[in-house]
Amino acid sequence: MRVARIVLIIVVVLGGLFVAADRIAVSMVQNKAAQRAQATDNLAEKPKVTITGFPFLTQVMGGKLEDVKVSAKDIAAGDGSQSVRIDSFHADLYGVKLSNGFSRAIADHADGNAFITYADLSKAAPAGIKVSYAGASASGTPRVKLTGSFMGAHLSVLSDVLVSKDSIGLHAEGLPKELTALGLESKVRDQIDFTRQVSHLPGNLELSSVTTTPDGISVQVTGKGVVLAN
Repeated sequence: MRVARIVLIIVVVLGGLFVAADRIAVSMVQNKAAQRAQATDNLAEKPKVTITGFPFLTQVMGGKLEDVKVSAKDIAAGDGSQSVRIDSFHADLYGVKLSNGFSRAIADHADGNAFITYADLSKAAPAGIKVSYAGASASGTPRVKLTGSFMGAHLSVLSDVLVSKDSIGLHAEGLPKELTALGLESKVRDQIDFTRQVSHLPGNLELSSVTTTPDGISVQVTGKGVVLAN
């Protein structure tokens, strides 16, 4: 009976040591992955990387992590005057293969979300144009309201929000008749129809769809062979 008790105590102690070692290891790898992700995607701040699943060490021995969550804030997605700020970003990466001493991490597939406020979208718009919430059209197309001035006249239009694999754009549904009657449609559209590239996200993630909310636009992202760190 005494021997059994001693064995039980040893098992409990070893189990506790394994858990402690597992948690220390995952913390170190999360920090290393965050540093590499920051360098790979050229981010101003280090993102948060969370590796789920237990035990971690057995996943490492297999060379693949089941699920890795990445979160980041304040991403300048673009280049200079063509940039748009991403307020927050979150992605779930599945089947993350580790190599090169944990400095390289590529996921089988991933999906996530990037959120852009209307204030930041207005900054990305041409000077004098403000972007605000407008809900969706009768057909369900997400849209925003653009207000501002053009050639001294007040302008207020509804614009569809469009996404391609690496950019987001606005396209006005229609223009005021007083402007089109003067043959100014092309000049007006040069101001209010625009596209901004979305960069500095993990490699091979693509923009797939967008929805509008009262606070900003929510862009869904997805991809295969997504590069977390390289």
